[in-house]
Parts: sequence; structure tokens; C-alpha cells
Amino acid sequence: MIRHSVILTLKSSLSPADKLQYFAAVNELRQIPGVQKFEVLKQTSSKNPFQYGISMEFETQQAYDLYAGHSLHTAFVAKYWAECVEDFLEIDYQMLDQ
Repeated sequence: MIRHSVILTLKSSLSPADKLQYFAAVNELRQIPGVQKFEVLKQTSSKNPFQYGISMEFETQQAYDLYAGHSLHTAFVAKYWAECVEDFLEIDYQMLDQ
């Protein structure tokens, strides 16, 4: 299992309508085959500057790779990411074998 998480801050210049449109586009990503446990989260801690999180899981590396190259994902990145996101941290991780 691979957990893909993106923690982000949106640009302060975005209007409320822009934010709604951005998150509507984010929610479209859940339709991509292989995406599991899709969540959009709002940051509540003051320990870091990020505002939101997007988290999802994939059963295999192949499923993650298909997501990364899927037309819905690449269109989202091209249309919304640079336009709306001020800063982000991306983390892809697996369970630690112990």
C-alpha cells in the first residue's frame, strides 16, 4: 500500500469562488481508477503554515503510477496547481517493515 499525501497552502489572492472551484476539481481525482481512501482535509494545528491536505491510498506502485499519469490528474495539475497553490509538501510512503 502506498499513501500519497499533499499538504498545501492556497494563494491568498483566491476568491471564495476560486477555492470552491479548486476543491471541486480536487474531488474529481477520486474517480481515477486505483484511488482508495480519498480525503480532503483542513489543517487545524498552528504548528505549521499549511492550510489543507489531500490524502489517498493505492494498493500497488503500478496503481499509483497509473494515477500520476492519468489524464484527469495531469489536467488538474496543468489547470489548477500552479494557478492556485502557494506552497506544498508531497509525501508518498509505505508501511515500515518491522
